[in-house]
Amino acid sequence: MKKSMISVLLAICCLQLYSQHVPVNKNASPEAKMLLEYLYRLQGKQTLSGQHNYNQSLSQYMDTVHSMTGKYPAVWGTDFILNGITDRGPEIVKEAINKWQEGYVVTLMWHAGRPVDEPPFGWRESIQGELDDTRWKELITPGTPLNKRWQAQVDKIAGYLKQLQEAKVPVLWRPYHEMNGVWFWWGDKKGPEGYQALWKMLFDRFTNEHHLNNLLWVWNANAPRDIPFDQAYPYNHFYPGHEYVDVLATDVYHFDYEDRDYQELLDLAQGKLIALGECGELPNTQILQVQPGFSWFMVWANWIQIDNSPQRVKEIYDHPQVITHDEVNF
Repeated sequence: MKKSMISVLLAICCLQLYSQHVPVNKNASPEAKMLLEYLYRLQGKQTLSGQHNYNQSLSQYMDTVHSMTGKYPAVWGTDFILNGITDRGPEIVKEAINKWQEGYVVTLMWHAGRPVDEPPFGWRESIQGELDDTRWKELITPGTPLNKRWQAQVDKIAGYLKQLQEAKVPVLWRPYHEMNGVWFWWGDKKGPEGYQALWKMLFDRFTNEHHLNNLLWVWNANAPRDIPFDQAYPYNHFYPGHEYVDVLATDVYHFDYEDRDYQELLDLAQGKLIALGECGELPNTQILQVQPGFSWFMVWANWIQIDNSPQRVKEIYDHPQVITHDEVNF
């Protein structure tokens, strides 16, 4: 058995004796509890480095970071998106298991196609398509034809997450992200009958129907902005409540690290963890100093190259506040 996995097992045994922080899923696996407790130990003090990878090249941008810094990120991420002929789910599961066993933290997301469509889902036609009010109401109404289509869609993803549960891999799970923006079919649906209802439906089906206990639920919005036709509205209109969320995350691109947005997320979290679910340009050392609450950051795939200088990447990866793969200590 690898030394890193022995350390994980010992940490789980200790965690079972005492745990201060409880996941929103009361039946959460020991591994999920351990990961959550680890993140709380770091809260406000250190930030895990992270990197997203396209699912057709599952470690490409991890290697890019290493070539720039000599270090690997602590968090590995990818996407269950299905906008091509090939379903990459089996490869994602295999790589996620490998990464966890190698001591990485795993985060997974899902650019879901509209439930009214058939795969493969076109990016603009489906993932960024519209779902009008009539169809939305049908979607969130149990037993309707569209609701049943949605169930079949999410059950497919649940099957892959079950394989990770069987392998004892905890997952920072961040579905239906950037919901406060206007660019996805699940976006800009305010209030209890809007996005909040969709999140609760998914939580209920994954937790109570599929008994997926290896997930930490990451509610991931976008930094608010008022750009015409590209708006992202205040967080609170889309938040389903503390009983459904383990981590509140936001996405920041083009160095838009507004302090008011950071404070808005902290206020909404009320002591829960917050994170940078995605970023384009890395925060610099000054931002890390004044916004220390982010549990992790995750640079989006090739943005590590197109929106960051090698000097910036190395500076951040060398910063004592930032944890890299070799420093992860559950």
